[in-house]
Order: sequence, then structure tokens, then C-alpha cells
Amino acid sequence: MRYVGTGMLVLLMAMPGWSEDAHSVGADVAPWGPLSGVEEIVFAVRKPGKDGHWYANFSYYAEGPQRVTYEDGGKLLKYNLRYGHTAVLLEDAQGGVRDPQVHYDGQRIVFSYRKGGTCNYHLYEIGVDGTGLRQLTDGPYDDVEPTYLPDGGIMFVSTRCRRWVNCWLTQVAVLHRCDADGGNIRQISSNNEHDNTPWPLPDGRILYQRWEYVDRSQVHYHHLWTMNPDGTGQMVYYGNQQPGVLMIDAKPIPGSEKVVAIFSPGHGQREHAGQMTVLSAAAGPDAAESAHFLNNDMDYRDPYPLSEECFLVARGHQLLVMRGDGIPGLLYALDDAARGAGFECHEPRPVLARNAEPALPPKSDPARGVGHLVLADIYQGRNMEGVARGEIKKVLVLESLPKPINFTGGMEPLSYGGTFTLERVLGTAPVEPDGSAYIEAPALRSLILVALDENDLAVKRMQSFLAVQPGEVLSCAGCHEQRTQTLLPAADLQALKRSPSQIAPISDVPDVFDFPRDIQPILDKHCVPCHDYADTAAGGPRAGGVVLTGDHGPMFSHSYFTLSARREFSDGRNRPESNYAPRSFGSAASRLLEKLNGGHHAVRASERERRMVRLWIETGAPYPGTYAALGSGMIGGYAENKIDRSDLLWPSMRAAQQTLRERCTGCHHDALALPDSPSDNMGMPPWEINYTDPRLRFSRHILYNLSRPEQSLQVLAPLAKEAGGYGLCGTAQDAPVFKDTSDAGYQTLLEAIVETKRRLEEIKRFDMPGFRPRPEYVREMQRFGILGPEVEADRVDPYAADRAYWESLWWRGERKDEVRSAKYEGKIVLPGA
Repeated sequence: MRYVGTGMLVLLMAMPGWSEDAHSVGADVAPWGPLSGVEEIVFAVRKPGKDGHWYANFSYYAEGPQRVTYEDGGKLLKYNLRYGHTAVLLEDAQGGVRDPQVHYDGQRIVFSYRKGGTCNYHLYEIGVDGTGLRQLTDGPYDDVEPTYLPDGGIMFVSTRCRRWVNCWLTQVAVLHRCDADGGNIRQISSNNEHDNTPWPLPDGRILYQRWEYVDRSQVHYHHLWTMNPDGTGQMVYYGNQQPGVLMIDAKPIPGSEKVVAIFSPGHGQREHAGQMTVLSAAAGPDAAESAHFLNNDMDYRDPYPLSEECFLVARGHQLLVMRGDGIPGLLYALDDAARGAGFECHEPRPVLARNAEPALPPKSDPARGVGHLVLADIYQGRNMEGVARGEIKKVLVLESLPKPINFTGGMEPLSYGGTFTLERVLGTAPVEPDGSAYIEAPALRSLILVALDENDLAVKRMQSFLAVQPGEVLSCAGCHEQRTQTLLPAADLQALKRSPSQIAPISDVPDVFDFPRDIQPILDKHCVPCHDYADTAAGGPRAGGVVLTGDHGPMFSHSYFTLSARREFSDGRNRPESNYAPRSFGSAASRLLEKLNGGHHAVRASERERRMVRLWIETGAPYPGTYAALGSGMIGGYAENKIDRSDLLWPSMRAAQQTLRERCTGCHHDALALPDSPSDNMGMPPWEINYTDPRLRFSRHILYNLSRPEQSLQVLAPLAKEAGGYGLCGTAQDAPVFKDTSDAGYQTLLEAIVETKRRLEEIKRFDMPGFRPRPEYVREMQRFGILGPEVEADRVDPYAADRAYWESLWWRGERKDEVRSAKYEGKIVLPGA
């Protein structure tokens, strides 16, 4: 340990004479009053993450380890308030230091450290005097945000879960725990998105941030949850029905039932910066009035409560102390050189001994592979009006599936404005007449429940996920249960009078759906005879102006885009909406099912075909059935958050743009504007467009036919009927834009579409022969032990690889990392040289 000179110390006057300008400085004032007993503060110094996202400050981006999210340079410092000097506990100019937490005994500090020249953060422990540095964890993972547990262990956040953010290019980290020496590491969260900043509550539970977006907006739901130290009892604590804010870095305030947290606006700011907020969960998790902002500034980080009247907090290059009325005072500031180099202060913690919270006994059994779920009364809950007792017959159990890689902030190509993830159909379990259910469920998997009626239609969807720990018995009161009420059953639950129900698989249907493989054949049989480009059974092309063929568009098939854009099925649409009314979401609200059941020109699909479509809708209605499709097979796909518009460089496309300007823009402008190329989405976020929006008629996803270019609406609409077109465009009925196919303008537009088709055949979509997953997908599958190190992309069966990856994450009673499922050995790699 070495000293590096004096910092800055605010002169703390007797209440109420606390300095209010946050600039009063002294260097020899002993701590007293609100800071009584606090003589030293430990904190980290580092540069903020390169990415503006609050979670992207460790590991590498999807393109590979050559592009990392962090900056080099870090220190672990200890500041003495009495004498105003700073001691360096650890310094690494090429490394990184973050997340210190002081032990209950006040003598040790656990923190996360990335050694210079390495790329991963691991847990370390050091004495408060700077001696005894020891490494606790290692491996090709990032371990961050540790906190000591009252049972002697350590909880932390780690990328050992081996998954990627569903809407960005960085890795996910979720809650894990280990012994005091770093041994016996165990994952205790199944989240497919981030968990963050765990901290013990006075009753021994753990308070943490959980980000999720099942059937709802990707950027609005990151709120406070609790669990027991062994991962059991996961439950919302506060805010899950309050979209539009990141609630993070929450800690209990000594001597009260309140907690302090950072409310970071919107989707959250870099390094968790936001508003200092005190809240209580006593009125329930949805009581917005229970949160009180200490002041209006949005750039505070890492609060540490000493009392309701005194908080340590970081702000840029400063450490502050804040009163309960929001008035800040300056404790310490980095010098101009450090500030100019981009360094900031983080995670101030008092060097104090404190009493440990009660050590809750474990309620899980790691030797087990399953847990049990008890649902007391499915009819008890929020927004269940109109659902009669006996109406719900079973629950559909789905699994939200993690991603092995991701490339963009959007959901494409998994859906057009809907789901970001694939979901697996596990099966169904019965609901008893009294509304109870008792289900044996696989451990540590993100499960989604859908209440079904006698026709297997969705009555209510969960819009969240649950997970059971191995050996856990998890119970809930009802569907979207009332957290401010206690359910007192009139009699013993009927479901508990028997053994737990096994989840019954649904036979003769896939468990993970793929639209071209599973749904398009049903449309070909029942819908395309009328909804094709050529003359149809309905007496002409495109009955009702609707096309349901499987032809490729720039990103989706024409049928998939049409069903999505016209809202023929009901899904979450990436909107900040929750707790829908019964039957207003999912299969029961989907017009496509009605049309296939005799409600549309006597079209009646078979029972199995309707079941296929229904389950496809319940699983989020995805387009591909493999994550290998991500970042591939798209013209005008997204790279990060920017559209790839390289097609504008093609000579044929530039010529087509000129033709559009000369022959089309006289009519097609404003709401009737045409895309200038297959990559032009015309600024239309798909989740915000109503299906009656006239712009959808001119979307790039339907105008360009990359399977049959001559059947593109781009050329058929302005072509005269006598020449085989639709004759929809022109100044008069006898004056079509293109009289025949010899028109130079027609030929120019067609050539650009043909060239786009050739480009798609080069890059290949997931449903095209010869498709190759992206190298990044193969790289991560190799890193996870799913593919061998020498496997080439053209020999990978992506559907088998995905399944082997998901199964490698299953808890089987004894975690076996890096081991592929024997079921898929020999099936992942296709035969060939």
C-alpha cells in the first residue's frame, strides 16, 4: 500500500449547517455526525465502458475478442476522511478494477479485477491494508459485482451462463455464487438477460436487478427482484409494472424498511448513472408513489446508505456524501490529470465492520434435476375479470431459449417487430377445478406459463418467466398474483392431494417452430390457392390484396411479413404493455386461427394443422427456428443499430433509383412513398405500425420478390394488365406506367431485383440449400464445447447445434460444463469432406 497525496474533503458542519454547494473543501476535519464512525472509504477508479449501454462494460463484442467493451487502467483506492490522504491498494495501468465490497469484519475487500494483458474480470480478495491479495475465480469468463453473503459465501454476476444479450452484441451475466475461497461455483439464475448488483437485505434475502422482456418491450423492464442466497424464492420486489426506468444498485438503508437505488432513465445510462431514489416495497411492488427522488440530477452512481440522512455516492470524477433531502457535499475528487484521461470514481464503500444478516438455510438440493411449482388458484390475480371458474383447464409450459450469439439491437430476423427469442414447447399440465396446479419442472430453466381453456386457446399469458432451483418447491397465489394480498384457500388444494404433474409433451408437433418448415406448408395448402401473385382460385391474383406465398423478400418471406404486418396473430410487439386483459393476447386473439377454422371462405385446416399454428403463435411466432439465422440472409439487415445499405452501391440499384424518381414519385410520395431499394425500411419501426397503415402496402418486405423477381410488386403494379401486370399505377386506366415488359424502366427495375436475388443466393438464408452459419456463431459454439475446433461452418447442422447448446445448459443434478449431449453426437456436423 502506498500513499498518493491528499484528496478533497467537504467541511461537514453541524446539521442543519451542511454545506449545500458541493464545493466546500477541507483537509483535516475528523469524521463525525452523519459520517460518525466512518474513517476510511474504499472505492474503484476506472474509465467508463466504451458502449453507452449500462451493461456493456466487460468482455468483447460479437465480432470477436479484438473489440472489447472496456478501457484500460484501474485502481483500488482507500481514502482517509480524517487526514485527507489516499492509499493505493492496487493499481494496474493496463488492467481494470471494479465493484469493491467490504467484508462483515471490516478487514477484507472482495472486488473484480482484470489483470493487464488479459481480457476477463475475476474475483479477488485483499486486506483493507493492501496485503494478502488472492485470486478467487478464473477461467474464460467475466465475474463481476460480488457481494459477501451471511452464510460465508459470495454472490456475484458472471458470464459463466454462456449466453448473449437478446438485443445487443455483448454477453449476458447472471447471478452465481461460490464459497469464500472461490470454489463450488454454481449458477443460481436462468435469466436470458442480465441480472445485476446483488446485495443482502436485512432479512437475509438478496435484492438485485433483473432485466427481462418476455412478450413485451426490450428496453422498459429492468426492475428490482429478490431471491434467497441459494437462488430459491425468486420474486419481484419493486417496479415490474413500471416501464421506462432501470432500477439498479439497490441497498437497504440501515434502521429502516427502505432501500436506496439508482433509477436510471429509459433503458439506462452508461455505468448505471441515474437519479438517487429512496423507495419502500411496503405498499406492494407496483406502488409508484412509494419511490421518492432525492433530487432531480441524473448522473449519480453506486449509492451506499449509512442512514436515511446520509448516503455515499459517486458522480463522475467525484465521491459525494448526500443528505436525505438530496443536498450533496464533496468528499473526494480525482486530480485534473486523471480526470482529463477519462477516469471516474466508482463504488464508494465505508471501511466498517457490520453485523451479518441472518443466514437463511438452503431450500434447494443441487443433487436434484427438477423442482416443483405449486399454483394455489389460477383465478386469483390481477386483471382476471370475466374468467369463470372452471374455464381454465391446463397450463402450457414454454421455455425461453438463450442465444449463443447476437449481432444487433433489433429482433430481425427472428420476427418482424415481435419476439427476440425462440421458445420451446415443453408441454401441458392440468389445472384442477379449484384452480390449483402442482407441477414438476426442470430446474434452472426460464419457464413461461400460458393458461389454456377447453379449446387450448390462451386465456392469460405470463409476460415474464419463472425458474425453480433443483429441489425447490416454489409457490404462487395465482395468475399475475396480487402481491399485497394473502390467499387463504377455502380448503386443501386439490392439486396437492396427488403427486406432482409431469409436464406432458405435445405429440406430433415440433417443440421449436420454424416458419418456412412448419407453417408455410399449411399456408401453401389452404391459403396460397387464392393468395398468390398469379391468377388464383379466387379468380385473380392476390385475393384481397394479400399474398401468402413463401417467396423470399429482403429479410422475411412474403407470407411471414404479411401475417405480421396485418396482425393476423397476436403477440407482444415489443411494446411497454403488461398484464393484458384475458383472451386479448396470444392464440385466442389471433385472427389467423379463426380463418383456418372455417371462418374464412370455408377454409378448414386439420386439427393437427390448427394445433401447429396455435403453438407457433404461443411461442412468439418466430420466422427462423434456429439462432444460426441471426445476422445472416438479409438484404438491408442491421449491423448493430445501423441498416446495411450496401445495395445502394450497385450500378443496377442506382439506375433503378433514377427510374423510380422519374416514373413513380409523381404519385408515390409522403404516405405513399416507395422504398428506394430493398434495404430502405423508410424509418418504420414494425412494432409501432398499425396494420391499417398505408405504408405497409409499399414496404420493402413485400415489394421485392427475391425468389421470383418477375413476380415482384415493384414491377407488377405499374405494368399493364395486358402485359401480365396488375395495371395499378398510372395517370389513367389506359395509361399504365409500363405498357409492356420491353419498357426500359421495367427492365431497369427488374434487373435491380434480379441482382438482389443473386446477392441473396450468395449470402444465403437459413432456409436455403447450402446455408452457412456466420463464423461468430461457429466460434462461440466452439468456445462452449458444442462444436469441435476444426469444424467448418458449411458442415454445421444449425438446428442440431442449437439443441446441443441448449441441452448443455440444463441442470442435471451435477453441472458438467463443456460437455455436449450424447443425443446429438454425430448429428451436429453434417457428412462431407
